[in-house]
Amino acid sequence: MEHSDVLYTLLLLTEILQMLESPKSSKSSVLSAKESAKKLKSKGEMKAKGSAKGKRKQLGKKDEEVDISMASIGHPEIFPLVFTEKTQEIFNCRINEDVSEEKPYKLLKKEDIIQDMKTRAAVSDFHPVKKIVLEYPGEELLIVLDIEFKYGQSFYLVASEEAKESFLNPPEAVEEEGETKDGMVEEYVYKPPVRKPWVSLGSEKEIEEESVKESLREIKYMISRTRREFGSKVRFTDRNASSAKDGYIECTSYQDNNFSIMKLEKDVGAQVVPKVREMSTQTKWTYPRNAATQYFPREFSDEEKELCLSSEDLKEFIISVFLRVEIALQQNEIINVFFDDWKALAEDESAFGGKSDAYLKEYQSFTDLHYLKDRTVSCVCWHPAINGIIAVSVTERLSYEERVTQSGKLLLQKSPILFWSFSDPIHPQLMLECPEDIYCFEFCPSDPNIIAGGCINGQVVLWDISEYEEKLQNAKTGASGRKNTAVNMPTFIQAQQSGKEPHFVRYCAVSSIEYGHKTVITDIHWLPDYFEVNRMGITFENRVGVCVQLITCSPDCSIFFWDLRAPKTAIQNSAEKPKEEKVIEAPPDVPTTFKHLDLSWRPLIKVNLSKSATSGDYSPTKISLEDEHFHYKIPDKMQFQIKPERLGDENPYKQFKFPSTKPLKILENIPTNFFVGTEDGEVIYSDWKMERESDSGRLISQKPINKHTIHDGIVHSIQRSPFFKDIILSVGGWNFAIWKEGVSSGPILQSCCSSKRYTVGHWSLSRAGVFFIGREDGNIDIWDLLEKTHEPSQTQNISISMITCIKPWIISSKQHFLAVSDDFGTLHILEISWTLSHPSSNEHASVFHYFEREIKHLDFFEQRQEFRAKERKELELEKQRKKIKVAGGQKSREQMEEQLNVNYADFLDEEKKILTALGLLKVTDRFA
Repeated sequence: MEHSDVLYTLLLLTEILQMLESPKSSKSSVLSAKESAKKLKSKGEMKAKGSAKGKRKQLGKKDEEVDISMASIGHPEIFPLVFTEKTQEIFNCRINEDVSEEKPYKLLKKEDIIQDMKTRAAVSDFHPVKKIVLEYPGEELLIVLDIEFKYGQSFYLVASEEAKESFLNPPEAVEEEGETKDGMVEEYVYKPPVRKPWVSLGSEKEIEEESVKESLREIKYMISRTRREFGSKVRFTDRNASSAKDGYIECTSYQDNNFSIMKLEKDVGAQVVPKVREMSTQTKWTYPRNAATQYFPREFSDEEKELCLSSEDLKEFIISVFLRVEIALQQNEIINVFFDDWKALAEDESAFGGKSDAYLKEYQSFTDLHYLKDRTVSCVCWHPAINGIIAVSVTERLSYEERVTQSGKLLLQKSPILFWSFSDPIHPQLMLECPEDIYCFEFCPSDPNIIAGGCINGQVVLWDISEYEEKLQNAKTGASGRKNTAVNMPTFIQAQQSGKEPHFVRYCAVSSIEYGHKTVITDIHWLPDYFEVNRMGITFENRVGVCVQLITCSPDCSIFFWDLRAPKTAIQNSAEKPKEEKVIEAPPDVPTTFKHLDLSWRPLIKVNLSKSATSGDYSPTKISLEDEHFHYKIPDKMQFQIKPERLGDENPYKQFKFPSTKPLKILENIPTNFFVGTEDGEVIYSDWKMERESDSGRLISQKPINKHTIHDGIVHSIQRSPFFKDIILSVGGWNFAIWKEGVSSGPILQSCCSSKRYTVGHWSLSRAGVFFIGREDGNIDIWDLLEKTHEPSQTQNISISMITCIKPWIISSKQHFLAVSDDFGTLHILEISWTLSHPSSNEHASVFHYFEREIKHLDFFEQRQEFRAKERKELELEKQRKKIKVAGGQKSREQMEEQLNVNYADFLDEEKKILTALGLLKVTDRFA
């Protein structure tokens, strides 16, 4: 009894494991396994006193009696099997790795299978076919992957050599082709369906789940009444419903837009379907063959030629068509009959600004599955000196709560700045290591190897990539460098073959956390190289000739100016107290260009934008200076002020570490005003010059000059036009606005609300009236002010996610690019069409006149507003004068009644006096 219980348990566990590992195992095999196990147990109980050897023989007989072949459907040589993961690893038949849909079979040696059955005994997946394996005549058995579960399991065993050979070497259909050639059609033999017992596979549970049940909760009403009113008499009276308030309410039907009744969907299933027959009428060409026929033209003989040429009919025909042929030949010489007029018409339309050429063409895209996974692009900058190189900064795509919970993980996974090249769209050429996520960065206009960036924690970071300039020069291919010869292999193929990772460049300086911004830095700009500012905000000449100062803004209500040189106090301290401490040398891979600023860098000026009405401050997100660098040269009128003091060809930033001690000349013609966009959608015009407070004498910022609330969301872009320095574009919320510096009444152009939020905007670098605006749905609106001003000229889809950055770039006069990044971390390089990149002959003047007309229209609107306000004020004064005049010339009703009462009382007194004097009224009567 004990041995039979053990064998029964092992067999039952084996079958259950096979059933669990095979998600589509048939119910019949499970039932047969259970029945065989029960028979085995009963047999063991009947022969409890038998020997263990006899019991094993009985168990083997019962196993052999279980028939798992497909003989019932006409395939007795096929035995379905279930292979566990362990069995697949032992015999190297893992699904989708060793065996797949393209190669679904595997030959296993008979010795390996027998060894597995000896080693694993009843646990072996070949145990149900042990007898078939032992009696198999060949040395190798064929295992086939059943992807469609045609026989109920994931694998099946072919138990005959004939079936194995027919599966491995299927016969060619020669007879069928011969019959088709002879014209014989194979007759269709109808096989009636075989009745089989219905086996439940769980469909009744699905039917029960799809059945409609009452799920709404029943509403119960309880009506109560105070106890003291029990048994009291009720008195009903009639009342006119229309006369009483709230007595009659008419409930008319109306359509409620907040609710809509959806049509219920009903799943209908049919188990029995009619026979489907596929037929075709195309003739099959079973034997294609090449055929050729050599022929000779039929020619007249000499006699026939003379007869035809001398005939009168030919002469009359030539005379009749002579004039028409002559005219046709002249027309062929004058006009090209093969010229396509429609195509020429389309070219003329596109040449004059038609819509056929106004589009953005996908040129290239960059993404990285490792460094850009679950990250978004925060800023994009083209390399100012090397064509075909573009840098992007990425940040984690997390909310504030998620960033707090995953702060420990983010400390280990810093988001870098990646340099992409047109020659290698897969691998970054260079990567800049960042202390925190970078939200904005910019190349130095004086030296592109110097890069400044703003972090999420409020720090300013500096990089020096001078050592990798040659690598970037070698990586570039130019704007049209898509063609590569067979000798010079592309860079990305060489990188794949070499397997080298991109170079990581460590930052060389970072600002102090204590004295920096308190929140994320949202915008950063370099001040031009022809002036610099002091602590009062006054502009001086820059004798160094390179950009040495930065300006940053942050939503912490502050704008900071930074100087790359150490302050003068550091000069005095270094002169008075010689350094006795040991100098900590930087690592060999870190440049020492800005070593004097690392962790001790403080801002030069702190500008706060205070509100005039309240005590709070504005929260700036974007800033626009008058002299912005749009990758074009500075106007020549400012070049005369530059007096460089460079020594040799060495990097100028390594030559100076302190500001010049010589007195500098004050520049009065440098504007110090700037535009700022805030988190609340306000556009502010202010001045960065500082003032001294009258009471304390400390330096304070000036109040904003103008403030307008136009946008209904955060301002994402505020930018000056590259063609008009006093024209500014602001984008935020659901609209955009165009401003004119000096016009304080408001924007000269304001768009209506868009269907989707605007996320970024940028002016075109080649056309004065064109700008691009990105939306949150992945589309870009192309605005052309010379074509339309009330709606975009064209809307083009770029991505399925939000557009985060837009940066145009001019490679050459024939190639203009637009870099567009999305929220999924993908950078799209779009080629701007000829219509959108090449201006017309008078476009600059037309756009200028359009802005002037809008300014005049705005002035006229203000004058009309003032006139209407004055007119309303005069009407109110006239009404007050009429009221005063009526009150002074005529008494009111109350005054008249009071006067009548006084007169009547005087009359009664006079009457009593007269009656008393005549003796008609006594004194006693008077009191009576």
